[in-house]
Amino acid sequence: MKIAPNIGIMNALIRITCGLTSLAWATAKLSRKPWCSTYLMVAFMGAMKVGEGIVRYCPVTDFLQNQQMNTDKSEG
Repeated sequence: MKIAPNIGIMNALIRITCGLTSLAWATAKLSRKPWCSTYLMVAFMGAMKVGEGIVRYCPVTDFLQNQQMNTDKSEG
């Protein structure tokens, strides 16, 4: 399986910015309520978005692009 960048630079910068923002917010909330699992999930999602932005690869985008190519092949 070849993993190549499948998102643009602007998309990657937006993902990094939003990911760091949500990670900082969730970390601040976790310092007050460490038993709340919702903040932990937001922190994981934010970290995932930062990682996607750094490597410029999104598995969901790759999946949707492959589904679209498979649908186009079966139609024609």
